[in-house]
Amino acid sequence: MRSRAVHIDWTGLGQVLGVSLVLGAGVVTLFSAGIAIADRGHRVVPAVSFLACAALVAYGICLVALH
Repeated sequence: MRSRAVHIDWTGLGQVLGVSLVLGAGVVTLFSAGIAIADRGHRVVPAVSFLACAALVAYGICLVALH
């Protein structure tokens, strides 16, 4: 049985890690901003914020499911 060398694309792995961290923090920040603005009595901006969060999460789930 021959041993096969495993090649890991460290640059690609680093890019995935970076994008995951930035987008993960971005979604949390966007959701937190929506909550903070909702506490001030506004309704439209928090709704847009929450819909944007839901759209980003749905897009991520689609990427995982389809690839």
